[in-house]
Amino acid sequence: MESNSSSPNTIPVFSTLASPFDENSDSNRKPLSLWPGMYHSPVTNALWETRSKIFETLLDPPIDAPPQSQLLTKNPSESRTCILYNFSTDFILREQYRDPWNEVRIGKLLEDLDALAGTISVKHCSDVDSMTRPLYLVTASVDKMVLKKPISVDTDLKMVGAVIWVGFSSIEIQLDVIQPANGSSDPSESVALTANFIFVARDYKTGKAAPVNRLCPETEAEKLLYEAAEARNNLRKRKRGGDRKEIENGGVNRLEELLAEGRIFCDMPALADRDTILLKDTRLENSLICQPQQRNIHGRIFGGFLMLRAFELAFSTAYAFAGLMPSFLEVDHVNFLRPVDVGDFLRFKSCVLYTEHENTDQPLINVEVVAHVTRPEQRSSEVSNRFYFTFTVRPEAKATNTQFRIRKVVPATEEEARRVLERMDADHLQSI
Repeated sequence: MESNSSSPNTIPVFSTLASPFDENSDSNRKPLSLWPGMYHSPVTNALWETRSKIFETLLDPPIDAPPQSQLLTKNPSESRTCILYNFSTDFILREQYRDPWNEVRIGKLLEDLDALAGTISVKHCSDVDSMTRPLYLVTASVDKMVLKKPISVDTDLKMVGAVIWVGFSSIEIQLDVIQPANGSSDPSESVALTANFIFVARDYKTGKAAPVNRLCPETEAEKLLYEAAEARNNLRKRKRGGDRKEIENGGVNRLEELLAEGRIFCDMPALADRDTILLKDTRLENSLICQPQQRNIHGRIFGGFLMLRAFELAFSTAYAFAGLMPSFLEVDHVNFLRPVDVGDFLRFKSCVLYTEHENTDQPLINVEVVAHVTRPEQRSSEVSNRFYFTFTVRPEAKATNTQFRIRKVVPATEEEARRVLERMDADHLQSI
């Protein structure tokens, strides 16, 4: 049957996102393939609408142009950027971020944090000379992210961040999510979440590590943040490659203790402790094909999107394991090991690595999510990301179940036991 576009039964569909380029200037229009993905959140769109010349250069970088010849020295205030969520007055924005408990959806917040950190890194690394080629900046890791209090979706929210430390080609950015506490005038009580992102710079043409602009902290607070970041960087260097050696030299007994409990499950399941469960029995998995709408300004999959998908799988894993609604506490660490491209077949695999029972009011569930880029044609699978999250159980859910208890998780193989010990040791070092 023929359709008539002018029929009153025909409903036209229009895009709901604005173009990142001037509608009235055809000379500035880039090919659609160079636009960033259209998946992004309102915050990412707001960052694009700043229409900075920096971002326009990144969309179509002059690769044959010379690299930056002289590094600049900047202070943290030059990269400081603030985002304001007007939740109290913007009902549509509020609905986009609402979770089932009338709090801000953490996965969406992770996306926004990554987008803002990326914007800050670009600001710091920008060169006043538009004829030099820009740097290719990528998220290397999330060092730590701590939720200090629940974040309401009914109250205005502010996200602010700046560069706090630089190395030769790496940049550390600290972000704070701020929401005023009811009846409190203490600024520290307004900080709802803190996060530290590490970005690395690569030369757009060669792909090799590229030097970044220097940083000169000015205030006492900026100097303290710089020193703390320097100490974390030195700790990362000492720790690199030392995990396995430490276990081999001094952790054999710990490894055997973990495996001994797992062997009972494998060899004598009828006699195993009923408050214990094998690590492999906590696993969940999902997969997806990466779509063009999820790409970043470099044409690769947006790191914030990967964090969102990993978080939601981790949350589901903790929920299925505990049997009660979990509550997010921390992102312990995220590694971005290799880029993920449009069209990649991406598999997320999660498990509960271990639990902690020292605080009976707040037992901890430590969840690992590993992302694999799988290529069936080549019969290959490579790890692209590792994510580590910590959850507890929502107090109101726990109050309704007096018989509730968190089971102990034990590994069944030496490889699993090593992963558990390495993560335990890394968490211990981060808490020092």
